Amino acid sequence: MWQRYINSFISYLKLERSLADNSVEAYEHDVQKLWQYLALHGAAVAPNTVTEGHLFGFLSYLSELGLSAQSQARILSGLKSFYKYLLLENLTDHDPTQLIEGPKTVRKLPDTLSFPEIETMLDAIDLSTPAGPRDRAMLEVLYSSGLRVSELLDLRITNCYFEVGFVRVLGKGSEVRLVPIGKDAMHYTQLYIDSVRIELDVKKEASDRVFLNQRGGPLSRVAVFTMIKRVAAEVGIRKNISPHTLRHSFATHLIEGGADLRAVQQMLGHESITTTEIYTHLDREYLTQTMIDYHPRSKKAVGSRQ
Repeated sequence: MWQRYINSFISYLKLERSLADNSVEAYEHDVQKLWQYLALHGAAVAPNTVTEGHLFGFLSYLSELGLSAQSQARILSGLKSFYKYLLLENLTDHDPTQLIEGPKTVRKLPDTLSFPEIETMLDAIDLSTPAGPRDRAMLEVLYSSGLRVSELLDLRITNCYFEVGFVRVLGKGSEVRLVPIGKDAMHYTQLYIDSVRIELDVKKEASDRVFLNQRGGPLSRVAVFTMIKRVAAEVGIRKNISPHTLRHSFATHLIEGGADLRAVQQMLGHESITTTEIYTHLDREYLTQTMIDYHPRSKKAVGSRQ
């Protein structure tokens, strides 16, 4: 019975909510974890007869396994979506997750790069190599427009409107948005298309994708992660770098420069403004450190304690 309910839920996520495959898999795993827990503890109950007691036991079990509060909260969120769906389809008359709150989580501020660090990485890429123009273009686009790595890899030539300075991006949940793109990002992307990509034996399934591997096929996420980590290491950056670091840096630098939060939300493709508000916390840290570094009373206070 569980599998039938799960399959129905998966179809709903794919067809009605148009979620990406990895998001659907995450929801599926969340429900399967509950199913496996109940089976392991001899509670042979159907999804529509699960109680709050079962769920409290499940969350305690996750905690005993050593899962972080953030992981527990994410799994509970998946279960809440599952039971909302069951209610919507009249497959249950009770939502056992309704009164259950997840563990309190501390929101971790993302790593960012300073503008000089980003410039150092960009300048370190050797444009004379076959992969150089592509790698420089990808870094420029990630920082210039704040794209997710999945959005970068799915970027289409027909969705690049360089004459007006925008790219059309397909984001999470198949949401489409127009994002501004900087002059350097446009320059290096066009350079890659005209001087490198044109020489590749482009595969049919990748005919409209901007960024390709050396065999003319779709580029993988791993390849982008590896490239960024390699370039960061070459220039001596010891931070935990990923494609998302450039997205975080894009947003942080905009907020520090005084950009409107709603505009940043639209460019990032965040469904909720609360997701974007994490960058205001980063901005407060920046302002606090600026005061400590440059305000004479702060300097005096710091000096008197040393």
